[in-house]
Amino acid sequence: MTGSEALGWRSVADLLGDHPDAPVALIGAPLNERSLTPGRCDLGPKALRAVLPRLSAYDLETEIELDVRVHDAGDVPLKAVSPADAFEPVRDAVAAQAHRALTILIGGNNAITRPAAHALGLERVGVLTLDAHFDLRDTDHGLTNGNPIQALLDDGLDGRRISQVGLAPFANTRRAHEKAMAAGISVRTARQCRDQGLAAVVAQELERLSGLCDLIHVDFDIDVIDRSQWPASPGARPGGVSAQAFFDAARVIGAHPKVRGVDLTEYDPSLEVGDLGSLTAGRWFCEILAGVQAR
Repeated sequence: MTGSEALGWRSVADLLGDHPDAPVALIGAPLNERSLTPGRCDLGPKALRAVLPRLSAYDLETEIELDVRVHDAGDVPLKAVSPADAFEPVRDAVAAQAHRALTILIGGNNAITRPAAHALGLERVGVLTLDAHFDLRDTDHGLTNGNPIQALLDDGLDGRRISQVGLAPFANTRRAHEKAMAAGISVRTARQCRDQGLAAVVAQELERLSGLCDLIHVDFDIDVIDRSQWPASPGARPGGVSAQAFFDAARVIGAHPKVRGVDLTEYDPSLEVGDLGSLTAGRWFCEILAGVQAR
């Protein structure tokens, strides 16, 4: 034991910095335009970074000390930028970190998922979403946070290389469900996740995707969490998965060697109740790093 912890401790924030050789990169993507429900998802990257000093680098349950360095690549400038115009800046920012084991993209709304997947190469990537919604709204009125998966299908991504986990009842349409099934998307409902365990379902889908693709991008639309535990997204509904299940799944995903990109979307700090939102997002970040460290 060295040093005093009387006034502070080693936190997850101490892992972040200008680390060119770090295995993990962090990028902020504060995209907010064309959100179907108005909000302030653009505040997400700042809120996530601000909470990290409050989180210890030590996991009491597994007795693991996080030592994964994270290169903070800053934020992509997206103020008043549409999803269509954000495509190239986000894609290029993620592609610039492709030599790392994992790139963590913090949104911002769900429209950032499409360029993040493209950054890994559409011909070789699989996409896993943890989301209450299909995000298969039509694109005939342009790109929004409600249609990144439809846009990826339009781009040519084979639907069999998409897994959607945590989909909620009375939050989607029959048409979206039928579109998913016709495209060959693997659909796993919120009830299946509760009955079988979210981490177990995620592990099954990662195994399935691994047989079809070289790399995997995972979209964590945080509104998949039950609204009683996660009020900081307009799309969160009662009956979603638990925050603990979300954390457990994040560690499984972080540990998978084919997962090269993850994003956290639809966190709106303006809807905070206490510090619940930022602390939940911060814990998710810790779990992702714990997974990477276990690779």
